[in-house]
Amino acid sequence: MSSTPAERVADVPSAASADAGCLVGFGNTFATEAVPGALPAGRNSPQRAPHGLYPELLSGTAFTAPRSENRRTWTYRIRPSAGHSPFRRVEDGLWRTAPFEDAAPPPTQMRWNALPMPQKPTDFVEGIVTFGGNGDASAQMGIGIHHYLANRSMVRRAIYDADGEMLIVPQQGRLRIVTELGALALAPREICVVPRGVRFRVELVEESARGYVCENYGAMLRLPELGPIGSNGLANARDFLSPAAAFEDRDEPWTLLTRFGGALWAADMDHSPFDVVAWHGNLAPCKYDLARFMAIGTISYDHPDPSIFTVLTSPSDVQGVANVDFVIFPPRWLVGENTFRPPWYHRNVMSEFMGLLYGVYDAKAEGFVPGGASLHNSWAAHGPDAETFERASAADLKPHKIDNTMAFMFETRYIVRPTRYALESSALQKDYHSCWSGLKRHFRAPA
Repeated sequence: MSSTPAERVADVPSAASADAGCLVGFGNTFATEAVPGALPAGRNSPQRAPHGLYPELLSGTAFTAPRSENRRTWTYRIRPSAGHSPFRRVEDGLWRTAPFEDAAPPPTQMRWNALPMPQKPTDFVEGIVTFGGNGDASAQMGIGIHHYLANRSMVRRAIYDADGEMLIVPQQGRLRIVTELGALALAPREICVVPRGVRFRVELVEESARGYVCENYGAMLRLPELGPIGSNGLANARDFLSPAAAFEDRDEPWTLLTRFGGALWAADMDHSPFDVVAWHGNLAPCKYDLARFMAIGTISYDHPDPSIFTVLTSPSDVQGVANVDFVIFPPRWLVGENTFRPPWYHRNVMSEFMGLLYGVYDAKAEGFVPGGASLHNSWAAHGPDAETFERASAADLKPHKIDNTMAFMFETRYIVRPTRYALESSALQKDYHSCWSGLKRHFRAPA
């Protein structure tokens, strides 16, 4: 479906050039101003802020959170955020929020084909389809797992998610994420994290867009500890980018949406909510190019645990057990000697939701398609299909490069409860379990 100029960003520079003005680092304290002198010197809230701006604090954590955990940003804006009408309930569409109680979660392994693009004009919020999740958003634990499908930009519409932070994983179509702290260009193979409560809109650079969203209700995503790996490796902090300050001075009707208490609400505004002229702090959206991930694996034998591929983690109250881990399976070399190189068969107390951005996943010869997904819930047995097992068992064990592929996993300590939509979707592969039916008996008891 074609897009009008108002629905599509026609002349956005490439991601590489758009990144030129970004701020570098993960969780850093930044200071940025779109107008010289807009940041007050020596204090956060002077009696009269520069240029007649309003100081406003965004607190992503409690005031008394430890300094190492505290996340907050001071903004200097044309009007305070409070200038809108009372919120009213609007239709949720297919967006659902934990607790998920549509249906009992089946213990069976599940896999879905990619969802088709919508036929009618649909923006990012309208195109969110919830596949499941766990926990309780009001208790700030667990996650929501969504697909998004869009064929038009959000026009004079903005949203903030009060229930959780949004980890956006594009699979098809470039995006421009405009936030109140600045804009980020986002392409497939990149990810974006929008903190809880930060207002944003999603613009399409191409005709349509599809991808995945992890709505994290729990502790904020952070880089995992490296332990014996040392001080470098996996996702390096220097490769994360946050937006420089940019603002819109537009007096016109806007709709402000929020996801609050598991429901979608809307309010009216008479100006653009993206009117922050300057800001400083460490609560900010960020993006990351998954191609920059420093994969670490065996140089002797055995396939390592998938936790070695963790990009970001949201910890739970149990040390070492994640509310959710965001894990990727990127291009990498396999060199293990006398080793079955694909992922081994296993049953896991953690639950695993996987998606494929492009290429072929090395544990499945076919059926796991880009834009699709699989769910192996807690203790669901899974591993390579029969064809992959036979091929890997007979392979010549010379160094082998897995290339042109990118899969990911949302791994969580809680059982993932699929929505009724996911269980009844025509995209659900009814015969997924049969990929293991061809596994042959090789055992021969000694005489």
